[in-house]
Formats: sequence, C-alpha cells, structure tokens
Amino acid sequence: MLYGKKDWPAEPEVRLIGKFNETYKEPNVMSENKHHIAYCGLYCRDCIIFKAEIADLAKDLKKKLVRCNFNRIAQGFFTLFDEFREFKNYKQCYEVLEAMDRLRCKDGCRDGGGTPSCKIRSCCKNLGIDGCWECQEFESCNKLEYLRPVNEDAPLRNLRIIKSKGIEGFIKGTRHW
Repeated sequence: MLYGKKDWPAEPEVRLIGKFNETYKEPNVMSENKHHIAYCGLYCRDCIIFKAEIADLAKDLKKKLVRCNFNRIAQGFFTLFDEFREFKNYKQCYEVLEAMDRLRCKDGCRDGGGTPSCKIRSCCKNLGIDGCWECQEFESCNKLEYLRPVNEDAPLRNLRIIKSKGIEGFIKGTRHW
C-alpha cells in the first residue's frame, strides 16, 4: 500500500535552529512525493496545472493588457489595419486568458484536487486501494478513458511502471504525462 509503514523511509531528525531554539523537522521528501501520485498513476507535481505555470503567465499577461488598455488598441488596429483583422476576436482571446488564469490546482489528487467528481478516485477509495496499480482490472478499466483526450495513454503507462518497479522506482524514473 502507498501509505504502509514499511514503504516509508525513516523519520528525519529534528534539529534545533535559530536563536530561540525552535524545532525544525526536515521534510520527508520521499513520502511527500508518494503523496503526489494520483490514483490514476499521473504524478501531480508533473502537471502544468498543479505547477500553475500557464495560469501565472496568463495572469501576468492579463494585468499587462489591462494596464496598457489593449482593448482599445486591439479595436483600433482591427479597424485601421487589414493585417490585424484577428483583433476583432480580442474579447474571446481575453476570455481564454481568464480561463487559463483559473487553471490552478492547489491540492493534489489525494487532497481533493483535480476533478471533484473523479470516478477513478472514488473507485479506488471504495475498493480501499492506494491506486489503480493495485487493481487487477486496471489494464482494461474504462474509467481511465476520460483522461485520454489530455493525457493519451500516459496514466496506463505510469500504472504499468508502478506495478513493475514500485512507487520509489516510479518516482525516481521516467514518468509520463
């Protein structure tokens, strides 16, 4: 099991730091990494939405566009120049940027992030397993199909790696997204 005591490395030492001798506990990187393996075999820390890179860029671009009143510029360029006729769609472009700004997942799958109605997460929880790799039917399970448009066969490939190399082998090795 993913959270079985035998799989976890030993607790890191507690050190005294600072002039007031506060205690500091070294983070357990391997257990934190294990925690970010989604039930479907995807690794949350590899996800562009979890990292919020696109969201941050979209947010910055939106700020810049508002600051320089680009709405007015786009309208003017569309009206004046044939080579900028695409600017007639500026409003939709800005709406797409707003959607990209919302592409944030603060919590990984195991903490309720991702799609709230995920059938894979529900299934694993109902079966009492840590992930699809513990299920005998994952190779033929149709619940993974809804991930295919975005992730193609990456979840299935990751599940096979976890099944054959274990959690640590998966974390340290090549993962698919």
